[in-house]
Amino acid sequence: MIPFDFEYYKPSSVQQAVELFQYLQKQGKNPIYYAGGTEIITWARTNAIQPGAVIDLKAIPECNAMDMRKDQLVIGACVTLSALSEANAFPLLSESAQGVADQTARNKITLGGNICGKIHYREAVLPLLLANSHMVIAGIHGRREVSIHHVFLQQMRLENGEFLVKTLTNRAYLSLPYVHYKKRQIGNVGYPLVTLAALKIDNQIRTAYSGVCAFPFRSVEIDRSLNDSSLPLTARIAQAVGKLPAPLLQNTEGSASYREFVLKQTMADAVYLLQRR
Repeated sequence: MIPFDFEYYKPSSVQQAVELFQYLQKQGKNPIYYAGGTEIITWARTNAIQPGAVIDLKAIPECNAMDMRKDQLVIGACVTLSALSEANAFPLLSESAQGVADQTARNKITLGGNICGKIHYREAVLPLLLANSHMVIAGIHGRREVSIHHVFLQQMRLENGEFLVKTLTNRAYLSLPYVHYKKRQIGNVGYPLVTLAALKIDNQIRTAYSGVCAFPFRSVEIDRSLNDSSLPLTARIAQAVGKLPAPLLQNTEGSASYREFVLKQTMADAVYLLQRR
């Protein structure tokens, strides 16, 4: 149970949602946008957040879109991870989504919620980082379409009152050779030690990671090392690990040293497989 009262709103358009946020903020309601709500409910149950109003985005058609428009795959922020996996329009994204939580949770967790959340993992963002996807964002100053690399820097950097409407991914990325690994300490239960997603484009491998550091990331420097064919693979991987953007996580899933061991093995598997595709 959530131990406080709040007002609930369900606008039917992007503009209504933005206007509601402005109105409720002026009323001192501390509003938040809501999609699947799994993370918000968790934080609210512990009193980590106490919004006076919640704006549910699920009735907005644009936030539920999932189709091809010209040469772009459009995915609304309120599309659930289960729906993503079933549609399989972008196989790497589908596989990444399928690895998040369990089926019951994936029926509620949305693409936007996973990307914009605060937990370390946020694995659904990895394929979008690799594909240089664009994000459509709405707020008080209207809409803007920007590269994911301009707004996702360790986490989504949204202005107050903004929300993610949809993502746009060029068709050229959807059918590229890919690999996806999710390494856990035991079987298929619990958070990952390492999640690695990779695409091969123009004979070069792009990689992105979750569970390694305290945030998901893609690193051009790491990819440069992994693609340096002048070096043996072990040397490439050693260089790549030396270019991590933050310290390795150390938590109940595994120590930093064990996580580094798993990361190196996973990098080797990814490079070995994609070099042969």
